[in-house]
Amino acid sequence: MILPPLRLVPQAGPAAWSGADLAPSDWMLPIGGEEAAEIEAVLAAPDGAALPRLGPLLAQVAERLENGRGFVLLRGLPLGRFDTPGGPEAVLRVIGTRLGTALPQDGAGSLVVGQTGEAGPALGAPMRFMADPADAVVLLCLRQVPTGGSVTLIPAASLHNALLRTDRAALATLHRGLPQILPGGGEPVPVPVFSTAGGIFVSRCDHATIAEAALDAEQRAALAALEAAASAPGLALTIPLHPGDLLFRNPLLVWKRAGPEDAMDTPEGERRSLLRLWLSTPGARALPESYRPVFGEISAGARRGGVALHATMVGG
Repeated sequence: MILPPLRLVPQAGPAAWSGADLAPSDWMLPIGGEEAAEIEAVLAAPDGAALPRLGPLLAQVAERLENGRGFVLLRGLPLGRFDTPGGPEAVLRVIGTRLGTALPQDGAGSLVVGQTGEAGPALGAPMRFMADPADAVVLLCLRQVPTGGSVTLIPAASLHNALLRTDRAALATLHRGLPQILPGGGEPVPVPVFSTAGGIFVSRCDHATIAEAALDAEQRAALAALEAAASAPGLALTIPLHPGDLLFRNPLLVWKRAGPEDAMDTPEGERRSLLRLWLSTPGARALPESYRPVFGEISAGARRGGVALHATMVGG
C-alpha cells in the first residue's frame, strides 16, 4: 500500500522549549497563605466564596497549559492548613473545578488517585514515556523522599523538531502511528505519536500501551529514534518536587518520563506520596480523528478522556 506523503513542518511557539534554556521563573509561580485561605473559604461555603487571588492565578495556569509551554509549577501551598482526613484531596478538587471537569482514573470512577513510591527515573534508565488520557494533569506532592524525588518532563514539539532535523523517515512513521492497546482490549489500534488538528499540534506517546509485539521493523526503528532524541542533553527538564508543590501539565504537549518505584525496603511512611487529578478543560484544542479511540470525543473544549466506565468512553 502506497501511503500519501506527509507534510512535515517544524513546530514553533513557547511549547517548543528546551530544558537547558529555561530558568525556574519561566515555569514556577508562587502560591501561599492568601490563596490557601480562599481554598478554605470554598471548602466552607462553596457557593459564596470569592477568589480574588486564586482565580487569576489559575487563569494564568490555564493559559500556560494550552497556549504556553504546556506546564507550570505552583510552589508554596501550606499543606499543614489542610492536615485532616481527605483535606489534600479536597484541595485538589477545588483547584480542579476552577480549571475543568475531573475525569475517572479507574473502573471504580476514582477522581483523585494517590501515587506512593514513584521516585523518578533512575540514572541511565531507558527513556520511557507516560501519556494520560486527559487535557490536563495535576500532581500535588504530599511527601518527598530524602534524595531524588524529581519529575522529568519532555517537550513534545521540540522532540518533533529534533527528529525533523535528524530522521525524517522516523518522524513520518510516528505521524502515521504506532499500534496501541486500548483499555477495552481487542486488536491494537494505530494512534499517531505526533499529529495536528486544524493545523494545531498534538502528541501522545505511552510506552505502557504500545503493542510492542505488533510493531514492524520500521516502527521499532522509529520508536528507538524517538527515545534517542529524547535523551539528548539539554532537551528534558527535571523538576524536584517539594511537599505542597502543584505541578500542572498538558500531556498533549509535555510528556512525563516514567520512573522506577522506590526500593521496596523503604518504609512506606518515607516513600514519596503524590495525589493525581485528570481534567477535561473547556479551552482545550481539538484532537485528530485518530485520537478518538483514546479520548472518546475530539472536539475542542469537549468533555473527553479518562477511563471508560460501564463500557462507555468518558466524553464519548
